[in-house]
Amino acid sequence: MSYCTNLDCPKPKNPPRVTHCQACGSALRLRDRYRALRALGRGGFGATFLARDESLPGHPLCVIKQLRPSADAQHILDMARDLFQREAKILGKIGNHPQLPRLLDYFETNQEFFLVQEFINGKTLQQEVRQGGPFSEAGVRQFLSEALPLIQYVHDSEIIHRDIKPANLIRRDEDKKLVLIDFGAVKDKVAPVQESSDQTALTAYAIGTPGYAPPEQMAMRPVYASDLYAMGVTCIYLLTGKSPKDLDYDPTTGEMMWRNLVHVSDHFAGVLQKMLEISVRHRYQTVESVLRDLDLEPYMDSLAQNMAFPNANNSSGNGAGANGNSAYRNLREDHPSTRKDSPSSRMAAAIRARRERANARTGGTGGKAKGPNQFNMTSMARSKGDRLSSGTRSGSDGKLNSDGVKSAYSKGRRDFSQLVLNAIDLQKLSLTGSNFAETKLKKANFQHSDLSGANFGRTDLTQASLRGTNLGRTYLSNANLNGADLRGANLNYATLSNANLKDANLCGADLTGARVTPEQLTLARTNWATVYPNGKRGLMR
Repeated sequence: MSYCTNLDCPKPKNPPRVTHCQACGSALRLRDRYRALRALGRGGFGATFLARDESLPGHPLCVIKQLRPSADAQHILDMARDLFQREAKILGKIGNHPQLPRLLDYFETNQEFFLVQEFINGKTLQQEVRQGGPFSEAGVRQFLSEALPLIQYVHDSEIIHRDIKPANLIRRDEDKKLVLIDFGAVKDKVAPVQESSDQTALTAYAIGTPGYAPPEQMAMRPVYASDLYAMGVTCIYLLTGKSPKDLDYDPTTGEMMWRNLVHVSDHFAGVLQKMLEISVRHRYQTVESVLRDLDLEPYMDSLAQNMAFPNANNSSGNGAGANGNSAYRNLREDHPSTRKDSPSSRMAAAIRARRERANARTGGTGGKAKGPNQFNMTSMARSKGDRLSSGTRSGSDGKLNSDGVKSAYSKGRRDFSQLVLNAIDLQKLSLTGSNFAETKLKKANFQHSDLSGANFGRTDLTQASLRGTNLGRTYLSNANLNGADLRGANLNYATLSNANLKDANLCGADLTGARVTPEQLTLARTNWATVYPNGKRGLMR
């Protein structure tokens, strides 16, 4: 069959050997050598065709990408021509990589532009999921191990792909390797935005597929990290089989709600979450950093159980501990894989750090972590002011847990200062005007509560959930909010002087009138929906 490349042709299918379209009269051999066989894709900017090069022996298959500008104005044609030549130059530059399609030819005919590329025979990842179902965590890890080095090559060539998605990644039949296709620089600044769909959207300055392109890319400021966001969304598609348009998003922050749809390890979920950060500053910046995190932890738990490390508490010099330490020293000193910059060395350092954190949580004894109702007597002795815990309380006041706090507040109590209330659940409550000064509230849950006018001076709110919480005019001076979730929180006129906001999530938070410095905010996660103290919304510059 011959296929007419005239996008306005009413009946593009023709017999195989005719020279002109029987419906519209257009020539069916481009440049007198390429005969289109069928359409592979079509959009407002042009189309893609499977074709044969009839000038070569055997008539090998190729792919023809056609660009037809949406307007006839001369400046639009000049712009399209310039960008068309730029894409051809890019493809010529990087096409020598075995996992990128080679550029075979490019030409202009009747104010239409054509790129001829190597045909990649295989299925896209989108087709694989539709036919075989979602991938497992192991399958997605394997995908990343294959695809990320390819993205690294593209970035090293000073190119941002800008349209990474499952439909643009083909697993080649002959060797089962992934091939990245569709370098769409030529589409930039060419056509108006198409309706929201899985098709590539084009604006005067931005390019990308809705859902796969992050906010900064659609806001005309793409960076290398934009491709890493698209890779993260691709992973979610592979794990769920759901297109981004079929997923829910947080209306305040714009974040994709995916965690409850997948069954993956906490470590891998953390890697995906960092790839999907709305805030560019807190997203992975390089392919190398993603690969490093993926390589560091996969077998951390099993390695921690099978590798022995020096233990300051073990001074007996015999037994399994001593033998393990000796083996570790030999490995550390003699084995080339333990160089400071090797993956094994980094992994060993991470395991030691994990052990140290675990020991710190258990009072340095090296024993098992205590349950929620067990006392750490050493810690208790050190904290004279720590009168209560979330499940247990020392002193004369009796037991006070989350129900106890609710009851006490309802009876008029407002002073909960200098207590230990770690991980307490106080969500969707009104606790206005309460005093939590110097209280231990690590990982406490205050989601959607009203804490307006409360005192959290010098309070430990590390990793606390304050999402959607009303903290208007709340006193948070010198509070530790490291890693706290403040998405969508109301912080109007709150006092945050000297508060630690490192890794605090302020996406969608309203900080109008808040007392906080720009230096503090640079440590936090923000996005286009964050409202700054001056009342302006958007990414902080």
